[in-house]
Amino acid sequence: MKHTYLIILLIVSFFTMQAQKNKLNLVVGTYTKTCESRGIYVYEFDSNNANIRLKKSSDSIINPSYLSLSKGSKFIYAVKENGNESEISSFGFDPSSGRMNFINSVNSKGADPCYLINDETNVIVANYSGGNIVVFGKNSDGSLTEAKQVVQHFGKSVNTERQEKPHVHMVYFSPDKKYVLSNDLGTDKVFLYAYEPNASTEILTLKDSVSVKAGSGPRHLIFSKKGKFVYVLQELDGSLTTFKYKNGTLTQIHETTILPNDFNGTTSAADIHITPNGRFLYATNRGDANTISIFKVLKNGKLKSKGQTSTLGKGPRNFVIDPTGKFLLIAHQYSNDIVIFKINKRKGTLKDSGQKIELCSPVCLVFSDEKKEK
Repeated sequence: MKHTYLIILLIVSFFTMQAQKNKLNLVVGTYTKTCESRGIYVYEFDSNNANIRLKKSSDSIINPSYLSLSKGSKFIYAVKENGNESEISSFGFDPSSGRMNFINSVNSKGADPCYLINDETNVIVANYSGGNIVVFGKNSDGSLTEAKQVVQHFGKSVNTERQEKPHVHMVYFSPDKKYVLSNDLGTDKVFLYAYEPNASTEILTLKDSVSVKAGSGPRHLIFSKKGKFVYVLQELDGSLTTFKYKNGTLTQIHETTILPNDFNGTTSAADIHITPNGRFLYATNRGDANTISIFKVLKNGKLKSKGQTSTLGKGPRNFVIDPTGKFLLIAHQYSNDIVIFKINKRKGTLKDSGQKIELCSPVCLVFSDEKKEK
């Protein structure tokens, strides 16, 4: 009898552990001034079936429109996008409970931060309206130091309304962390900086820059799975450029578009990601489209269009693919929801899972745990 009981207990324990392994934290950043939002929300996401459960929300924070989690998910770093009063904040994070504890904030040294990344040493921020990149140090308790370096961009491009000055829209580590890439929508350039995390002042040193099509407005980029190629999404005209990448340099090899041939509306491309298996690339388009484009990634790095599908909402901004590669979640800034799609791993097609999160103006989605694709 005792032996049978022990077997049952082991079986129950095994399945409980397996169920827990499928539970991920989804951390969401929002805009807070257009509707009722506390700022940052933490949901439990089940990668088996896309079931979701709210765990915690932050105390009221102004416009935490972009987030980055530290290695091990001990800390959350968030922008406070608020014009000339913008800040960067750090929070302690308990992945188990989802609880966030404010640590400190520092001036962003540039208006309207829109993207940030972090490693063991630094937090690096892209300030959109400020047109610059700022490096902040990290203390052992997760708090931020004052700015260690400010890299100011200069110039403009042909779109007099959107490209009247630099607009840094992204910073992104190369796979080996030796370089930081930065898209500047205002100057139609992608900058590549050598990265020395422990340097006293010159942490970022410009190595190279490449120009994209005038008026296209580079917004976000992503590396291929093996790091040999970089895909740059242009916000203003929906173009998608493929570069070969090697040792901090980019060489253009292909260009396509996220737009269908018969599209005549307003274009506002937003975000770009690749599935964990490296086979498919997706890119969102806001404006009049509200679609997500699907591409097959070919062996030579080029992209083959597989068409577009509705995101089932308005203003598809940031999206994320869960680490198992089963689901794709799209944050809609204007219809105030996060729609969850199931990915066909063989074809790359998307199907509505029937699950979604109703939330005020979600614009950033981050999974706090990593799981390998099955």
